[in-house]
Amino acid sequence: MTLTIRDATSSDRDDWLRLWKGYLAFYKVDLPDDVTDHTWDRLQDPVSRLSVRLAVLDGAVAGFAIHHFHESTWAKTPDCYLEDLFVDGTIRGKGIGRALIEDLIRICHENGWSRLYWHTDEGNHRAQALYDSYVKSDGHIRYRLKF
Repeated sequence: MTLTIRDATSSDRDDWLRLWKGYLAFYKVDLPDDVTDHTWDRLQDPVSRLSVRLAVLDGAVAGFAIHHFHESTWAKTPDCYLEDLFVDGTIRGKGIGRALIEDLIRICHENGWSRLYWHTDEGNHRAQALYDSYVKSDGHIRYRLKF
């Protein structure tokens, strides 16, 4: 098994889209195509803070981590927010999610960012087992207004 983590290129769109649709289905979310297209465009824009890392297992795209950094009022250096993490459901349990998180930890260290953080659904126990191996939940509850 050969696993590599790398930035996405424009030629990865179809593979990313397949996984993105699986991610949205997992969370029972239906986004308009123009939102998905806009997300991909930002992931490919070098000026955008939104970035994606792909996990490639034996030559096939197997997962992604979409993240961005932002300033914080609680630290002198930026935080990194892991917005979306997904691994192909047919191959979970092979360390791909962990490899994507480890890759982001490395990126945070290289950039001098203060923290890496993320959210997950309260019913996503499999992901929570992975996340708890790094740090226990800090007890925060998310509130979100949509406009």
